[in-house]
Amino acid sequence: MARKTYSAEFRRDAVELYRVTPTATVAGIAADLGIMDTTLSGWIKAAGVPIRGQSRSRSSAPPPGETPEAEVARLRARVGELEAEARKLDTERQILRAAAKYFGRGDELVSRFQFVADHQSTFEVKRLCQVVGVARSSFYAWVAAAPARAARAEADEDLAQRIARVHSGDKALGAPRITAELNDGAEPDQRVNHKRVARVMREHSIAGIRLRRRVRTTIPEPADEKVADLLGRDFTAEEPNTKYVGDITYLPCGDKQFLYLATVIDCYSRRLVGWSIADHMRTELVTDALHAAARERGSLTGAIFHSDHGSVYTSTDYAALCDRLGVRRSMGAVGSSADNALAESFNATLKRETLAGATGWPDPATARRAVFAWITRYNTRRRHSWCGHLSPITYENTHHGATTLATAA
Repeated sequence: MARKTYSAEFRRDAVELYRVTPTATVAGIAADLGIMDTTLSGWIKAAGVPIRGQSRSRSSAPPPGETPEAEVARLRARVGELEAEARKLDTERQILRAAAKYFGRGDELVSRFQFVADHQSTFEVKRLCQVVGVARSSFYAWVAAAPARAARAEADEDLAQRIARVHSGDKALGAPRITAELNDGAEPDQRVNHKRVARVMREHSIAGIRLRRRVRTTIPEPADEKVADLLGRDFTAEEPNTKYVGDITYLPCGDKQFLYLATVIDCYSRRLVGWSIADHMRTELVTDALHAAARERGSLTGAIFHSDHGSVYTSTDYAALCDRLGVRRSMGAVGSSADNALAESFNATLKRETLAGATGWPDPATARRAVFAWITRYNTRRRHSWCGHLSPITYENTHHGATTLATAA
């Protein structure tokens, strides 16, 4: 696409390229440089370099036998040509001077069309299009499409207001979940595409929370009993209540205080089936979470529960509870967060969406309330990409049937 402003160095180099290339034409050099041939021709003439191919008889001696009357006529014609060329160059300079200010903030094609539209009462449209490097047919097509553009802009503004209302209810939502929220229950002709939602959000500076994950360390506990990895990083399940993952994460509460959250997450729907919050990392933290999951599901017999090698997960009390509940224990490799990536991802999402960039909560009570509210909404309302942008409980009820599962607490 042709440029609209050129540095003095670029103009000098273009003229010099034409001057030192005897076989080149103005049109050929202009095409190579991506500029209009009339623009290059003006630069060449302004530099005093003769243009090859033009008749030299205009500046040479009169032809033999020319009468005085013929010479006067020839010179008058030449003066007229020079005046017309001077007017043309002056017009181009005026257009370029106006364009230099107009395009100061960008070089978009639409800006060129708008420039021609704004100046067509002052300059000829043909000349404007030549100078800024657009086709007249394209400009007129752009003008004809103005009503459609206005309608789209109005529709985008209406969509932006709808997006803002959804986003105000949950600042963590990004384009995919907002799209799902807007399309939920909408008529087919009222549904919106996620790409359009993302574009409108960018244009109106609406964005979900995006933060880097903070590194969490696990305290390993060597154990004589070796527990196999029954998942092999496959965090999918054909049925609910068959495969679970869990982890413990820190909840910073100011003044070097911490609460600790233990989780039990169903791989089928990503539902948080059991959880426990305490101000310690003793074994009862994870056993309480597992007991909660057993109450929620009715039974965990035969289910796999996968964890890391934290000391509470390798304790004899935890192993005894798994045996009583009929739970098959599974553990990833020591020091490999990828072996428990689903639980790690859940923890990162929770902190990202509840803390929203803050380093922690002001006190334990505030932290407990915030996490409880988020967990409740996570299961019942938060749209999960794994679930096709349904909430985990809705996904279970839709794809497996509510009668086979316990109702949400």
